[in-house]
Amino acid sequence: MATPQTPYDAVLRAARDVTKLDCALDAEMLGTALLGSVYAIAEDDRAGAVRDFVSAFLAATSRRRTAAATTIREIFATLVPEAPGAATVKRGAQAPSWADQLGRVRLTGTYAYGDVWGDQTSYLATFAYDDRDSGGPEHAVVALVDHNIGITKDVFVGGPAERILGQVRDMCAGDELTWFREEDPRRLRGEVARHLRITDGLTNLPEEGSLATDRALAGARLALLPAPALAAVPAEPEPPSSDERTRLVRRFLESPEAARFGLAEVPEAELPSLHFCLSLIFDHTDTFPDPDPMRWSPAVVGLFLLDWVHRRAVLDMDDAAMLPRVVRAWAAYANRQRGLPAPAAERTDAAVEEMVPEFVRLYTTGERRSPATAAVAQLIADGIDPSDPAALEAWIEANRDDLS
Repeated sequence: MATPQTPYDAVLRAARDVTKLDCALDAEMLGTALLGSVYAIAEDDRAGAVRDFVSAFLAATSRRRTAAATTIREIFATLVPEAPGAATVKRGAQAPSWADQLGRVRLTGTYAYGDVWGDQTSYLATFAYDDRDSGGPEHAVVALVDHNIGITKDVFVGGPAERILGQVRDMCAGDELTWFREEDPRRLRGEVARHLRITDGLTNLPEEGSLATDRALAGARLALLPAPALAAVPAEPEPPSSDERTRLVRRFLESPEAARFGLAEVPEAELPSLHFCLSLIFDHTDTFPDPDPMRWSPAVVGLFLLDWVHRRAVLDMDDAAMLPRVVRAWAAYANRQRGLPAPAAERTDAAVEEMVPEFVRLYTTGERRSPATAAVAQLIADGIDPSDPAALEAWIEANRDDLS
């Protein structure tokens, strides 16, 4: 067989047996997988790239009359109805019996589940075709939102819905560190879509999962949910103000957790390190899409102690000695304030302890310092005050050869 000459020929070749599929769901799964390759290789605005491809494909194949060509055109128009030209696609004369069920589904349930720390939330929506025999089984769309990086990290479409929902219920019922609830469909659509827009703009997609292959079908299904009312769309969360930081620190230092870790009354010489370490906690959580300084988990601890602080902060030996202790106390305090179960707090505390040796190693080697942080660290090591312009200029002049 001749090598396809265009991407559109390649799609037609891949879809040559589409009319032999058993139901509309199988056909939509084939269509979303084909569009997944477009989504995966796009460099930016991936959803826009898929929309543009579908529009161009429909234009390029408008004169194709084979059953496979007319059917895959209809499938693409169903999956990406906003693509220019999609609304004018007509059913072919040789369309399979299930073609009238493409996209003809109704919502049967919406749910959410996740971990008690708030690192990730999975949203699950179930759908059934109007005609089960031609359409296919009731199926589920699952979208995983990662709150630490602020994206929809994965989407998955599969079935039967009853089995998937049962597995999720059983998993959450058997783990006190997870939760499960029925979800407002408006909230589900709003949260997944908001984070998915960020995902669509990523230069590099998460490597594992079915995000690319199932993206088009998941998007088409979620678009069937009621849109969030404008008044219900939450404003972008703001980090705590300077006054709010001060109040939070004051309450923390009066807490039993601060006392337990010896931070309620530290020697005067250690106060600068204590307050610097606390400021780093706020600075770190301010970088999250949801800048909540009270949300601490093993994952957040790892991001902070083993990555962020080495790239963004310059610690002296006193700061490095105090920081793990401050993190343990603050995380324990924050977990209590949020009412998390004792095992959640214990696991976070254990994570800090386990990470201390690696934190010390990274501090010692400086291997994760950014160039800017490394430069400031060298200034301080040389006894230069970075806030003194005259001293800074003299240092740069003396080290010009090394800096060039």
